Amino acid sequence: MRVGLFVTCLVDLMRPSIGFAALKLLENAGCEVVVPDTQTCCGQPAWNSGDKPGAEALAKKTIAEFEGFDYVVVPSGSCGDHIRTEYLGMFATEPEWRDRATAMAARTFELTDFLVSVLKVEAVPGSYTGSVTYHDSCTGLRSLGIKAQPRMLLAKVKGVELKEMNGCEECCGFGGTFSVKFGDVSAAIAERKCDFIHSSGARAVAGGDLGCLLNIEGKLRRMGDETTRVLHVAEILAGEA
Repeated sequence: MRVGLFVTCLVDLMRPSIGFAALKLLENAGCEVVVPDTQTCCGQPAWNSGDKPGAEALAKKTIAEFEGFDYVVVPSGSCGDHIRTEYLGMFATEPEWRDRATAMAARTFELTDFLVSVLKVEAVPGSYTGSVTYHDSCTGLRSLGIKAQPRMLLAKVKGVELKEMNGCEECCGFGGTFSVKFGDVSAAIAERKCDFIHSSGARAVAGGDLGCLLNIEGKLRRMGDETTRVLHVAEILAGEA
């Protein structure tokens, strides 16, 4: 099985360890993994900001780079959803690109969903000693149905104690440009999320979208919490945490 790994621009720039963890998980499951070195952004920030020409150019670039793979795997629910959902509407009036976008959407998966639903992995290479609570990112949860998958995989990690928090499905306040346009509202939502994390008693919080994790970690640190770890689920599963 030949898999194209879409690393995401945020992972590439801010925490490459997530990309290496995803690579390790896929290879451990028997996949031949290719990371196209020309990949950049899926175009989601441009699309959400109203830059239609810029978003379309990035979408066409991404489609062209990832054609030819059996599957495309993304360690991000929001980027995965943009490719699977928004590309289809974006090219609704361009038959050639609509068909290419449709074909790509059908073989694009968020990482934990791919490991559980397609590869049906029975074991993961990582181990982790400690308690973890899980934040369900909005887009992954509501658009892609990412809920049980990461928890099923965490249950396979030796040493992990999962402590569910109240409000695990509530937004962390990031929302991409939302956190910039509505800073005060975003900060209040993030503080509520951090209170839930503290109340869970877990020593770490995990999630599947780096944007959310950066927002949560930033708020935790500004609240004076220097000890709660903020990890991508792939880092825990791969033993890279």
